[in-house]
Amino acid sequence: MSLVEKIKEAMKKNRIVYGYREVIKFIRNNKVEIVILANNAPEKVKKMILNSNVPVEIFNGGSKEIGTICGKPYPISVIAVKAEG
Repeated sequence: MSLVEKIKEAMKKNRIVYGYREVIKFIRNNKVEIVILANNAPEKVKKMILNSNVPVEIFNGGSKEIGTICGKPYPISVIAVKAEG
């Protein structure tokens, strides 16, 4: 399954968290299955996420593309798939 398919599947199940602050909140509560970073995400965001001991995938596209995939009219540099349960 491609990363785009994973995102769309998680959206169907209402398991996507958008934005840096919300993603960090879910990471701190151990409620994240995977974090997806846009390849143009700010370095500060990348460093913090990569040091958080959660699985991370770098999306081979920019934040505008992630925003479009998620059906949002704005760029999104980081999303997380919430853990089930």
